[in-house]
Amino acid sequence: MINSSKILGLILATTALLFTACAKKPVRAMPDSTQTGSNGINPEQIAVPGDNANLSARDGSSVDDASKSVVEPVYFALDRSAVSSAERPKIEAAVKWLKDNADKNLVLIGHCDWRGTAEYNLGLGDRRANAVKRYLESLGVDAQRLETLSKGSIDAKQGGSEGDWTKDRRVDFVVLKR
Repeated sequence: MINSSKILGLILATTALLFTACAKKPVRAMPDSTQTGSNGINPEQIAVPGDNANLSARDGSSVDDASKSVVEPVYFALDRSAVSSAERPKIEAAVKWLKDNADKNLVLIGHCDWRGTAEYNLGLGDRRANAVKRYLESLGVDAQRLETLSKGSIDAKQGGSEGDWTKDRRVDFVVLKR
């Protein structure tokens, strides 16, 4: 026969475990309220929206205009990095653009809406840009002509509606200067 104090102890232990395991999601601080630590990064060397002079590819070339996509951007569902079948014609248009402009290379810039942590959004933007890059490569584009960059939620509109957030979840195709 089981002792009732053992049952009560087991119930209390289980309840305590459930409450400690269900932590709340941290609230993302507003960008203007965050502080820059002394991590060795010079804020003057960080590209900000509308200032693309400091953006450059691995080979030293720079981004022509990071706010202007040469083909229509590829949009993504919330928290997803897979290219949907509805967005594939846009990537095929990018293949055509690359064939018509054999002397130019592209940087694929991944964006996210403002929801989520900055670190998570940088990773998600990177996964989105690389998903588009892999799809372009599967269509025969030379990987040497493509670079990826994640801007995460840096350019995202805060607040707003789901329609605004949908526009922020994208990959832009931007020309690299030589």
